[in-house]
Formats: sequence, structure tokens, C-alpha cells
Amino acid sequence: MTDSAHIITRSRKETAENDFRFTQDMIPLMTTHGLKSYRNEAWQAYKTLPMPGVKDEAWKRTDIRNLRRESFQLPAADAFINLDPVPEDLMQPLADEAHGGEIILLPGGARVSLKEELSSQGVIFTDLTRAEKQYPELVERLAGSIVPSSEGKFAALTGALAQTGILLYVPKGVKVTLPLHSILWGPGINLAYLSHLMIWVDDGASVTYVHESASNTEVGGQSLHCGIVEILVGADAKLNFVELQSWGEHIWNFTHERVKIERNGTLDWIFGAIGSHLTKNFSDLDLVGQGATGRVSGFYFTDHDQHLDHDTQQNHLAPNTTSDLLYKGAVQDVSRSVWQGMIYVAPGAIKTDGYQANRNLVLSPKARADSIPGLEILADDVRCTHGATVGKVDAEQVFYLRSRGIPEEDAKKLIVEGFFDPIMQRIPFEGVRERFQLSIHEKMETREN
Repeated sequence: MTDSAHIITRSRKETAENDFRFTQDMIPLMTTHGLKSYRNEAWQAYKTLPMPGVKDEAWKRTDIRNLRRESFQLPAADAFINLDPVPEDLMQPLADEAHGGEIILLPGGARVSLKEELSSQGVIFTDLTRAEKQYPELVERLAGSIVPSSEGKFAALTGALAQTGILLYVPKGVKVTLPLHSILWGPGINLAYLSHLMIWVDDGASVTYVHESASNTEVGGQSLHCGIVEILVGADAKLNFVELQSWGEHIWNFTHERVKIERNGTLDWIFGAIGSHLTKNFSDLDLVGQGATGRVSGFYFTDHDQHLDHDTQQNHLAPNTTSDLLYKGAVQDVSRSVWQGMIYVAPGAIKTDGYQANRNLVLSPKARADSIPGLEILADDVRCTHGATVGKVDAEQVFYLRSRGIPEEDAKKLIVEGFFDPIMQRIPFEGVRERFQLSIHEKMETREN
């Protein structure tokens, strides 16, 4: 981009005409004073906080000035009736067993099911609208407790106006053996999907939960997704959380996600991203209890002009905590990935064991991957390591495979599959591995030379 282009773009004035068209009267009616206060405080934060820009450190590599803010509207009630339905392949179990419960979040509606054997044990798994009516005290306990509205402009907007989402609560000591599944389906253009997921795995409980955000790729406009994910893993509890992002390439996606893990709690978080036009994702681990453990395995693959920016934080806030993060991604065509990671060790958080690594494979001359690891250690007697790599397909490996009679394109596909194998080995679910492998094949098939 030329200097003159920079000057022209940055001097463009932002007026009310190209701002979001959301208003305070769009805040859903609340059943309790506490929920009403949360929504109103979030709205005030939204009105006060500035729109992020490239001058902000966290956003300096992600430019959102082409977001058509004035074009978005919230889906009307039952809007899904006149929009594309959820594809059948997205409904299939990914955790290798039948679903114990399933929620389909649709534009202006939701479908909810939960097996009687789970509801009889006190498990709550429902959509946000029902949750605010049937379990307002629980929603009030969770909303904003882990991701405050002050987190940023998009978090505040979601907190105020979220019209779709999930509440999952697993009571103390309950072991949910059948995986739970939800899909946020976002068809259409010029629509704003604002989603709020709240998950509480109480002390000694355990569950596997798979959530996917998805849509077809639409032409002729943009759509917006802003999301909050708040997760509390109690003492001695365990959560396996699989999160897949396969938005269409017209979606602008902004999410704030944080998991708080208490004493001896365990989290295994599997994250996959292949969709959206642009994504800015904040994912934090807060290890607040002694002996807390969090493992994060991330996969992403970009093509065309996609831009995915993942910002991760591993916060060790108590002694004897462990975090293990591995993100691996590939970029091709003119796409770009950004990963920024930080391990933070608070004063007194001795015996911390923190690890983070980001590995990138650049498959096209004009593709780009930025990788920025970081450490901030304020305690003694800790072990923290980090690393990042950005590289191309090894020509010697291609030559070796070709010398064995394998065509060049097939050789490159094998090398890419091998690059991702360490991530695949960390995923205990065959269905999730197959979904990622299918994504690799589809991306490689459409690669521009």
C-alpha cells in the first residue's frame, strides 16, 4: 500500500452516518434488577469506549476501518424462517458419541433439547432467552463476572444487546458422560449476531461441550458477529471445551473469551478457526486456584484475503499452576494471520509451569503470518518457556517425496498434514480431527498458484 493511500484512508472522518445504528431501546427486557443493571452498565460502557484502531497496541496489526457499521441490524423474531437452514453435516456429533443435549441458535430463535437423565441431575443447558426467564439468578451470577463490559467496545456492545447465547451449568459432583453440542448459525447479510455464552462447571463436576459458529459465505454485503464467552471451572472440576469457528467469508468476527479455573480444576480447550473475513479474538486463561491446569490447542488455516488475529493470555495467579498452549496455522493466497501471546505470572505464583508455542506455515508468496510471544514473570521459582516459528514448505522434503513418485501437489499436501499432526495428536475426538483434516484438504484444493 502506498503512502498516499495511508494518508487518504486515515484522514477519513467517522461521523454518525457510518456508525452502528444500535440504540438503547434494543436492550432486551430483563426479569431482575441485577440483569437490567448489567445490561444498562454495558450500554453505558459501549457508548463511552472508543472504537479500536491501529493506534491501539492490541489492534495495530488488524485494521477494521472497512467495517460497514451503518449497515447492520439485529435479526427480527423468527427471521430464520426466510434464511438458509443449518446444513445437516453440522448437526453430526464431533465428540464421537451421541449428544446428551443440543442447542441450535438461529436468527431470531433457538431449538433446545436435553436428555432427561441430565436434567434430572440438575444440569442446565438452554439458550440465553430461556435462561434469563427461567434461571435469572444464575445468569445474574455469571454475566460480566469473568468478562467485564469494560473489556472493549465490542464486549460492551454484546453485553448490552446480546439476543442469543447459551447457559450451561453442571452442578457439584455431576459427571456428564454424553457430550453437549451447540451451533450458532448466522446466515444472511447485513445482520448483527451478538452472542453470550456462560458456562459453569461446579466443584467436582465434569463435562465435554462442543460449540460451533458457522454460516455460508454470502455475496453482496457484510455481516457481524460479536461474542462473549465466560467460563468458570470450579475446584476439582474438569471441562473439555471444543470451539470451532467456520463463519462465511463475509463475516467480521470479534470475540472476548475467558476461562477462570479454580483449585485443582482442569481445562482442555480445543480451538479451530477456518472462517470469517476478519477475526479479532481475545482468549484468556485465568488460573486463580492452586493446582489449576489449562491446556489450549489451536488450529487455523486462512486463504483468499482472510485475516485472523488471535490474542491469547495465560495468567498464573496462584502457586502450582500449569498452562500449555500450542497454536498451529497455515496461510495461503493473500491471507494473513496474527498471533499475540503472553504468559503472565503474578507475584507469589511460585511453582508455575507455563508453556506457549505458535508455529506457522506460509504457503504462498503474498501470504503473511505474524507471531509475537511474550513473558511477564513477577515471581521466583517458576518454569516458563515460549517459542514461535514462521516458515515455508521445505523444498528438500518436497524433493524427497517426489523422488518416491509422489506428485508435487500431493507432496505439499502431505507435508502440510504432517505440520498439523502435533495438534491432531492433542485432540481426543476423532470427529474433530476429521473436521480439521477435511478443512486442510479443502483449503489446499482451492489454493491459488
